[in-house]
Amino acid sequence: MIQTVILDLDDTLYDEIDYCKSGFTAVADHLAILPGTKTPENIFRTLWRQFSAGNRTKTFNAALDELAIVHDDRFIQELIRLYRNHIPNITLPADSRRVLDQLSRKYDLALLTDGFLPAQSLKVRALEIEHYFKMILYTEEFGRESWKPSPAGFEKILKYLNADPKLTACVADNELKDFITPNTLGMTTIQLIRPNRIHTQISPDPNAKPQHAIRQITDLPPLLEQL
Repeated sequence: MIQTVILDLDDTLYDEIDYCKSGFTAVADHLAILPGTKTPENIFRTLWRQFSAGNRTKTFNAALDELAIVHDDRFIQELIRLYRNHIPNITLPADSRRVLDQLSRKYDLALLTDGFLPAQSLKVRALEIEHYFKMILYTEEFGRESWKPSPAGFEKILKYLNADPKLTACVADNELKDFITPNTLGMTTIQLIRPNRIHTQISPDPNAKPQHAIRQITDLPPLLEQL
């Protein structure tokens, strides 16, 4: 019988692509103030075209080249900081809120999320989900080496909640990193495959495979009941 549920944030409780759009909108608004640049809408379309084409590491460089905006590494870092520090325009989907309402009445809930700060904490605040969780752990607070698949975050949650791994479920999206440690620790692992998810890679590591998969978050409560 499951007693504790550890949930991921991005592409688990909401579509991370909405955050990306929000961040690029903030950057586009900033760039549009520069003399001689295009409208925010045109700049956003350029940023989004680069990102959608799969350019996830040099999006700003390629977009600024396309827009003929002079830039150097310092300017790119300024845009990255703006992206990570902007107040995100994101909303928790209604089905996620219903499920969190339901789960929080029956299970001890924890949120475990990788990613840069303060971006992750700003997402949580914008989604208005703090009150659902007995613990929220941002792995970045303990250093990049604590990002998943590091066991550090999972072990801290288990210790804080005094949870038995065998009575704990981990719900996340990314097969490359989210399920390796929970599987090793003896947890139940559940992959939520959202239609708009960003990370779709399949891991060759058999230890990375989730034990269960669902395609909508409303399938989670009945699955947990069966476990």
